[in-house]
Amino acid sequence: MIRGNWHISLKGLYSAERRYEVIGILIVLGIIVVLAVACIVIYNSLVTLRNRFKNAYSQIDVQLKRRYDLIPNLVETAKGYLKHERGTLEAVINARNQASSANNNAAANPGDPGAMNNLISAETALTGALGRLFALAEAYPDLKANQTMSQLMEELSSTENKIAFARQAYNDAVMSYNIGREKFPNVIIAGAFSFREAGLFEISAPEERETVKVSF
Repeated sequence: MIRGNWHISLKGLYSAERRYEVIGILIVLGIIVVLAVACIVIYNSLVTLRNRFKNAYSQIDVQLKRRYDLIPNLVETAKGYLKHERGTLEAVINARNQASSANNNAAANPGDPGAMNNLISAETALTGALGRLFALAEAYPDLKANQTMSQLMEELSSTENKIAFARQAYNDAVMSYNIGREKFPNVIIAGAFSFREAGLFEISAPEERETVKVSF
């Protein structure tokens, strides 16, 4: 009778241990599933934030290219009046070409800090060159009265405003992305899947923040 009870006790103990083992396995699997789902959610959220600032940069790209297309026409119109200011006109074209190249690099990899810094430097140089051209044009009444020049200046002014709005939208999207990737545990997923910090399109000097004066 005792041997029978001992056999039953061992069987019950084995069943209990088996149940605990199964429960333990299920708990581990549950934790793995929860972590996997959390990783997927975080990854997808980072992808969404990254795509938002990339799309925002595409709007900047459209307006910058519009600006770069206007500048040669503006210089060509001014050339007939500023015959003795060849250096100033060439400086504008050179700055325009460098800015266009920098924008192409930035558009190929939106948010890349190096590309954004190069674009900021190139745009600052172009802004300065245009400012010198417009200041010089003030001394030429015939140029100021030229209908083609006036039209180009109006289009350029409109484009400058659109660039400013697009840049603000891009910077807002970049800030949301950078904050999102720096949060815990997002930072772990960001590091594992190369979600690198994105660069702002921001001009730090107060005088450089002013849009180009494009009216006489």
